[in-house]
Amino acid sequence: MSSILAHDAPAAGTASADVDKTAYPMLLAERTWGSWRLLFSLTTVAAATWCYIIGEYVGYYLGFWQSLAVLVGGSMIGIFLVIMALMPTCIRFGVDSIAACKPQFGTRGWIIPFALQYLSIFGWNSLLLIFFGRSFAQFLVAVGVLPEGDHGLVSALATLVACSISFTILLKGSRGVDRVAQILVVHVVVGFWMLWLIVSQRWDTLVSAVPQYAASDAQWNYATGIELAIAPALSWWPYFGAMVRMTPSARKAAAPAMIGFGLVVGLLSMIGVAGVLVLQISDPAQWMATIGGPTYAVISLAFVTAANLGTAVAGIYASAIGLRHYRTLEKAPWPLLLLLSVGPVALIGVGLPTLFFDNFGTFLAFIAIAFAPLCGIQIADYWFLRRGRVSIRAIYDARPGADYYYWGGFNPAAILSLLIGIGTYLCLLNPLSYASAWPYEITTASLPAAFVAGLAFIVITRLLVVRARKGGYEA
Repeated sequence: MSSILAHDAPAAGTASADVDKTAYPMLLAERTWGSWRLLFSLTTVAAATWCYIIGEYVGYYLGFWQSLAVLVGGSMIGIFLVIMALMPTCIRFGVDSIAACKPQFGTRGWIIPFALQYLSIFGWNSLLLIFFGRSFAQFLVAVGVLPEGDHGLVSALATLVACSISFTILLKGSRGVDRVAQILVVHVVVGFWMLWLIVSQRWDTLVSAVPQYAASDAQWNYATGIELAIAPALSWWPYFGAMVRMTPSARKAAAPAMIGFGLVVGLLSMIGVAGVLVLQISDPAQWMATIGGPTYAVISLAFVTAANLGTAVAGIYASAIGLRHYRTLEKAPWPLLLLLSVGPVALIGVGLPTLFFDNFGTFLAFIAIAFAPLCGIQIADYWFLRRGRVSIRAIYDARPGADYYYWGGFNPAAILSLLIGIGTYLCLLNPLSYASAWPYEITTASLPAAFVAGLAFIVITRLLVVRARKGGYEA
């Protein structure tokens, strides 16, 4: 039996103070975050550069009021799926997202969701920390330290510095995430101030602006706007467990998750919508100078630079916890796990800094393709098949014959259902060209992908897994 199973109590050779650096289940006494603390942390993580990039893409298809409706609605729908998929298991047992998917994918099959988690966080962190470097270089230009021009070397060095800062902060584990949130939460207020500034000064232009790439089919524009809002919300799946497991109950975590990961992202994404509709520029660091002059430009650059750090820190922390599930890394030094999580981001920041910026729309689609079916599978399993009966001991028992060992540690029902969900998404929406097929304009692509994957999981599980008396369903 895996040694991690020994943490049914805080013993197991691991200090209680450092349990947040492990993949062990956290006991109630070890979960020290209340509702407000979690809300500050989630809000700080949510309020990053991606908000106005998301807003930019939505603003290509919809006007101001329509964008507000779909961004808030789509973000809330997406995070609701994540909450339904993860919160019951993560809160009940104090585990991260990867542990919570073992009842569906198996005690070896979890490597599939982990690969999705790692790639997603790696992509977001590459985008955010590279943006940190660029914004820092622009900030130095704005305050007169650097002359106007291309400062690629300065941006690359700043990206490396951001990676180093994130590494240093996270040496303290979740306490580092919490402290960053307490400091950087002020940038959320600055974000809303920037939104108010452009809305109040350019209101007439804003409400009369025509989206640049709006299709003739208004229903398609709405569906695409909702899809572009749901996809980033689904990308909270990799972060979710590592953050909410620090709270003792779902009652204290549900509202902060909906507000911090859902509502705040939807509202702050309107910064990008307003910028692209009025000035054809979503980056507030560029249009704030036009709206308010050099002083406002410096403030916005400071906001953009700081905003990305909190999100990157949370992502690196979640990746490091996920790596703990590898047997060879179960007892590895915490700094090594942080290095494995942040090192590739530093390499991309120096070697391929435009990789994710040039393919942001495709990256969003990849997130929805992967995490919508995954959420559907977990919702179907927990709520409809197991009806809340999950064994924490079986999650950490990798022996043959254990409940979640299935066939060689992999559950074919989950793998097939994931593929069916991905296929459903691709049938409805091409993530490269955004060419769509009916009924995409009615249903979006993410919601059918989640529904079909969940339904397929129920059918395959009952026909194959339950009859083979595997998965612990007979209990």
